[in-house]
Amino acid sequence: MTASEEAVSAGSKRAVPSVSVKLPRGRHGLSRDEVVHSQRERILLAMAEAMADKGYAATAVADVLRRAKVSRETFYQQFSSKEDCFRAAYARAVEQVMHRIFRTGLAGDGDTGTVDPVIFRTGLAGDGDTGTVDPVRLERLLGAYLDALADEPAYARMFLIEVYAAGRETLTQRAELQERFVGLIADVLHARTPEQHFACQTLAAALSSMVTSKIAVGDVEGLRALREPIVDMVRRGGPLYGEFAG
Repeated sequence: MTASEEAVSAGSKRAVPSVSVKLPRGRHGLSRDEVVHSQRERILLAMAEAMADKGYAATAVADVLRRAKVSRETFYQQFSSKEDCFRAAYARAVEQVMHRIFRTGLAGDGDTGTVDPVIFRTGLAGDGDTGTVDPVRLERLLGAYLDALADEPAYARMFLIEVYAAGRETLTQRAELQERFVGLIADVLHARTPEQHFACQTLAAALSSMVTSKIAVGDVEGLRALREPIVDMVRRGGPLYGEFAG
């Protein structure tokens, strides 16, 4: 079970303090594992926030330490370098976005609030093909994606912008994630032919470009506002998506 799944399992464990809050000195009743987890989450968030302010190249480990309120020793107990920390923070950003999509955007009635590991790996959700576009499910998918980015702008900037400065390995991960998102769109739109799959790739690429431009200028409300016109375009059938209309 991932950290995100543990966080949403009702009553399974005590809540760990917010990652933005430094743990109190002295006795606080937390286990060693909880302390380490809290420190790690603060470091990851600090990395994302520092890069949102300064960019990947200009961000130093010292910037992360100041924001996370941890020592250099604590940092290097968990990460071997700035690059290692960035990859972990990027993975955390991916986990948050994907978890939000599956938990909020695609879950049906009676959702348990946990991520199905098979769905997470394959990028497919739901079963039963009606052969037509499900506009409600499409709107939930896009809404969950946009809300996840808007609610965590620092992680969103890392996810969409700073990733391109972080090297080939992380870029490969980014490309794989993009194709997984294409798979989700294809499932919702019931894409079956190569032409339909290409239309889904085009939609995903266009959406990525639009959300990146909004994140780059800090336009959170503009980011959320993309949902309705995109869903409307697919419902009406644009030049590439007309064949999906039911």
